[in-house]
Amino acid sequence: MPQLPRLVVAAPGSGHGKTTIATGLMAALRTRGLEVSGHKVGPDYIDPGYHAVAHGRHPRNLDPVLQGEHRVAPLFVHGALTPRPADVSVIEGVMGLFDGAIGRRGEASTAHVARLLQAPVVLVVDVSGASRSVAATVLGFARFDPAVRLAGVVLNRVATTRHEDEVREALGSTGVPVLGSLGRDDLLATPSRHLGLVPAVERADEAASAVQRLGERVAAGVDLDAVLRVARSAPPLHVAPWEAAAELPDTRRPPTGRPVRVASAGGAAFSFRYRETDELLTAAGAEVVDVDPLRDEALPAGTDALYLGGGFPEVYAEQLSANAPLRHAVAAAVEAGTPVVAECAGLLYLCEQLGGHPMVGAVPGRAAMSGRLTLGYRVARTPAGAPGLVSAPGEPVAGHEFHRTTVEPGHGGLVDGWHAGWTFDDLGYGGRTEGFARAALHASYLHVHWAGQPQAAERLIAAARSARAAAARREVTEPAGA
Repeated sequence: MPQLPRLVVAAPGSGHGKTTIATGLMAALRTRGLEVSGHKVGPDYIDPGYHAVAHGRHPRNLDPVLQGEHRVAPLFVHGALTPRPADVSVIEGVMGLFDGAIGRRGEASTAHVARLLQAPVVLVVDVSGASRSVAATVLGFARFDPAVRLAGVVLNRVATTRHEDEVREALGSTGVPVLGSLGRDDLLATPSRHLGLVPAVERADEAASAVQRLGERVAAGVDLDAVLRVARSAPPLHVAPWEAAAELPDTRRPPTGRPVRVASAGGAAFSFRYRETDELLTAAGAEVVDVDPLRDEALPAGTDALYLGGGFPEVYAEQLSANAPLRHAVAAAVEAGTPVVAECAGLLYLCEQLGGHPMVGAVPGRAAMSGRLTLGYRVARTPAGAPGLVSAPGEPVAGHEFHRTTVEPGHGGLVDGWHAGWTFDDLGYGGRTEGFARAALHASYLHVHWAGQPQAAERLIAAARSARAAAARREVTEPAGA
């Protein structure tokens, strides 16, 4: 097993500049000629999109809740080695270093992942509102959990040289080295909207320029040699890499015939998709083909199943609606029994309307923006009697909700012939139902990381094979021209 040099970029809380420093480090180290892998703690899709611009590889997430604690290190190793072994891995944290899922004593926190990976931590501290007090903050973080090694500090939003000197002098007594500093720079700001940063895929040219500037600023203000020494101080990680095929022991590919073709939504409106979903589908015998609901007017030829992941369809509702040929093609595919799994953005797209704009109409609901943010981990179960396209009825599934829209009615149980997609049973959500399920369709707000629920890939592929076989039988038995 390679040494896998690695470090975690953390902060005392949100807003200190983790994404700025982590993304800038990835870009600066890549500019040095190093192969860099980037990882994000938690379920967030947006920050990893900027990571990918910086390091040129597929983004990766590490989440003990969604993936299972036992998979975090193997998934990290897989990401660090794929498609090539990385010279260094940068793992961006979430919220404050010790902040995790509410009510779970720090589970899924940055510190939790750092412990699982035995990775040293670099703390990014916004010093714009303090000077010597920064040392007290850093000292507290260094001592709070002896199992988490705080290996350095990066000072962010330094005001002046005198300000920086004052902070550095105070930090000298903590024993935690200062690895560098960045001043205030409005040019490094990334535009935001209702769910956080605007995804990189929606502003590709601007994102590339911004990441390049970040890399230059970090290279100028941070001691990259010291950063690499921190990363190389991580001990060997004796863990076998995650393998999609090993998660699917019951998969049996058909001896003849073409692979199952899964059309997977992408583009600016559907930018949320975990890489492991594609890897699991491929291991289960699928050919994954992208379709952009903003641009493509037809599904890929031979589509056997649809995966409609997350994104921002509410921002593009008018354009999605204007692409009537694809909306009608998706509706026809659903009507013909093509299996469909839709998460969040996919649910909104399948509704009758989104913000008053006609959508696919495959789900009996109307979606609209809401002033309320719905955010958090959930434990969900497929209701009894539902098709179970993602999981078997009654089986607990970890998921995450993140949206500012609502769908009325809220779940399929209100409509004849439909089931709710999920029932929730934790954190005050006990008994709540959400989503829509019928025949070979499952649509809900819940994001599920398929690395934590690998059977979802098998279930979708099995449903697609069954539907394809049924269609072939109908072609044989129906009279010509019927």
